[in-house]
Amino acid sequence: MLYRMEKLIGLSIRGSDGELGKVRDVYFDDHRWTARYLVVDTGGWLEARRVLISPMSIETIDWDTRSVPVKLTRQQVKGSPAIDTDKAVSRQHELDLLGYYGYPRYWGGPLMWGTTSYPYPMSPTLLIPAATGSPAEHASAPDDPQLRSARAVRSYHLRTTNASIGHVEDFLIDDESWAMRYIVVDTREWWPENHVLISPQWITAIDQSDKLVTVDVTRDTLQRAPEYDPAIGHLGTHEASLYRQALRIADRPPHHTGYG
Repeated sequence: MLYRMEKLIGLSIRGSDGELGKVRDVYFDDHRWTARYLVVDTGGWLEARRVLISPMSIETIDWDTRSVPVKLTRQQVKGSPAIDTDKAVSRQHELDLLGYYGYPRYWGGPLMWGTTSYPYPMSPTLLIPAATGSPAEHASAPDDPQLRSARAVRSYHLRTTNASIGHVEDFLIDDESWAMRYIVVDTREWWPENHVLISPQWITAIDQSDKLVTVDVTRDTLQRAPEYDPAIGHLGTHEASLYRQALRIADRPPHHTGYG
């Protein structure tokens, strides 16, 4: 099922021995377009420290109680490597974090989560060396930032090949693979009262300094993109029709089945 990423913000993270905090942001990589970590504000019990929680530790999302049960204890989270979430998260920080929890490197294979298309269930058979990944992915320096803040990108403007229009309003995320299937674009600056969905694969650049997302389609093409009602929080049966619409308007298919 697809749901709006903004619905994650404010959810309670519940460990096996108590609440760990609330979701403040989501970090994603823009190569495989997958949410990699929840940024969790731990509140008073951990001196207002923020921590990163991987989907690999998440059991499910309980929308009725607005909580996310995780397979972690407070002591585990307390002992996790300190990360300054006000700064870019480097690959070295990720290595320290994943190593601490004993999780495999998601860039250690050809699929969305390394050797699998899903972050769970985890088992020792999935803990393979990262060297099985592509050479390009391992060419990055340890301190190179690899992740982006969804909260920040949601305010970026969108530019097509022939016009600057609208802005990124949100993302639609798959609740099983944590893939970011579509980007919700608010086009009301030039097309009153309208939102459309675009595929992340149409994006050619994300400029943090200019707060700009560039896509390699024209404004007319974007206007033919599937319309989206912001009031819809979850998409189930609508996903197939969205995919068919998006497939018809661009040469490259949208992000639908993941990598591999």
